[in-house]
Amino acid sequence: MTEAVTSIDPGLTQPLLARRTSKRWLISAVLTTAVVALPVLSVIFLAFFPEENIWPHLLETTLPRYLVTTLQLMAGVGVLTLVIGLATAWAVTMCEFPGRKFFEWAMLLPFAVPAYVIAYVYTSLLDYAGPVQGALRDWFGWQNATDYWFPEIRSLEGAILMIGLVLYPYVYLLGRAAFLEQSPSLFAVSRSLGHSALSTFFRVVLPIARPAIAVGLSLVLMETLNDFGTVDFFAVQTLTAGLFDTWMNLGNLGGAAQIATTMLVFVVILVTLERYSRRRQQQFAARDNRDPIQRFTMSMPRQMICVAVCAIPVILGFAIPGATLALYAWEYFDQSWNPDFLENALNSLFLSGTAALTTLIVGVTLAYSRRLHNTRGMQVLMRLSSLGYAMPGAVLAVGVIVPLAGFDNWLDSLTREWFGFSTGLLLSGTAFAMIFAYTVRFLAVSAGSVESALQKITPSMDMASRSLGHTPGKTLVHVHLPILRGTLMTAALVVFVDCMKELPATLILRPFNFETLATYVYQFASDERLYHSALPALIIVLAGIIPIILMSRSISNTRAIG
Repeated sequence: MTEAVTSIDPGLTQPLLARRTSKRWLISAVLTTAVVALPVLSVIFLAFFPEENIWPHLLETTLPRYLVTTLQLMAGVGVLTLVIGLATAWAVTMCEFPGRKFFEWAMLLPFAVPAYVIAYVYTSLLDYAGPVQGALRDWFGWQNATDYWFPEIRSLEGAILMIGLVLYPYVYLLGRAAFLEQSPSLFAVSRSLGHSALSTFFRVVLPIARPAIAVGLSLVLMETLNDFGTVDFFAVQTLTAGLFDTWMNLGNLGGAAQIATTMLVFVVILVTLERYSRRRQQQFAARDNRDPIQRFTMSMPRQMICVAVCAIPVILGFAIPGATLALYAWEYFDQSWNPDFLENALNSLFLSGTAALTTLIVGVTLAYSRRLHNTRGMQVLMRLSSLGYAMPGAVLAVGVIVPLAGFDNWLDSLTREWFGFSTGLLLSGTAFAMIFAYTVRFLAVSAGSVESALQKITPSMDMASRSLGHTPGKTLVHVHLPILRGTLMTAALVVFVDCMKELPATLILRPFNFETLATYVYQFASDERLYHSALPALIIVLAGIIPIILMSRSISNTRAIG
């Protein structure tokens, strides 16, 4: 019997071992997706089975107002970002004017400024007690607000402007990438038929780029739905503000879950509309889509118009807020640089760094499982794992707190009954809940990046590694991860910055007496003390500039420039 066992060819056991290891990756992907989808299921379950059903009360009182205001905000921001994003993307891609190369990457700078930060800055500048209105009263001799009219910054229109100024880069980014991928022959044919540059844009370029623009617009609208800092500061009653009010002020978690479910309906509608808009569009790369672009030559007045179109969003969305924060941070540095600031900065670094590492590990697991099992089921799992990115932060916080608090309460009652002591809050109300929420929310960033990069690696490398006796795990470590190093670093950096800026989920899930830079800025700004929050706000902005430069270089390298 011993001889029979030892005579088996070891090579015959290798395929069996590989299949077992491959199944482990599949099981890991299934379990991971189940955990990631848990917050969504928790929100829906609590909305339909709350402890105290206040849905009829919400329908009769506040919910219609929340819905109307949210729709108005999303419509206003959508129009503003489309106008700014498409105009600037077309200008820097197809028009030759002074400063074009600078604006190629500078147009993305407002992306680094969170909407709530820019709202705090412009309120400080444009409010009645601010320097702008103060200077106007001095110049014209006005005594009080009844002597003149000045637009109210704390309004729905003000929120639309603030959010639009920092979210238009979504449309600009994807619009410019779509314009760069189009064939120069299309422009040449259109011009030969007598169409102007503007006519070519509307008749040829825009219809072809519509799928990419639809994706950018859907991201803008979902981020608008997610915003809390701006609408709270401007007293704009959106669904997100209503969720906070129902939970924090009324103390009704079931009602908050019902509002959260309403927000999820908005997200589903947005995703459905985005996919419906490009359902019948199928595009293929043209043979000359790598040829240098021949930009339009224009007269000097039109060149100056292009400069103004590109400069105004950058000045309003980045230069003025950045300069204001830098000035305040310099003047109040001695007061801002204190133990509380340092502790909050370390909290942000710890949470963001841990979440970035976690999303990378989970993202690699999902993407590599998809590579090993490229089936329809794995495609569904990848889509389900990306649900968190579409969920507003406040909704995600509700979905996270429900299962974690339920587990804590169950474990606490169990230990009290059997062992006579309380375990307290082990998961909910701790840093674990925040990291879990960040991971669920931004997992799509890392998983999508890794999956896209893995698709570019030829399967022959896997086969060569397997022929040398390596398991799928060893193939990943020794072959794929070294190739993916740049992609992994970029994905981790983007997730890190997103976590640094995240406010709604952090406000709800943070432990008692635990602050991050984002909540630190929110607390000071809510108390009308922007000067003391300028330094942490400036650090958040500066951290966001790094991935912006990387994204701009990545887009520019996709096309030869003539």
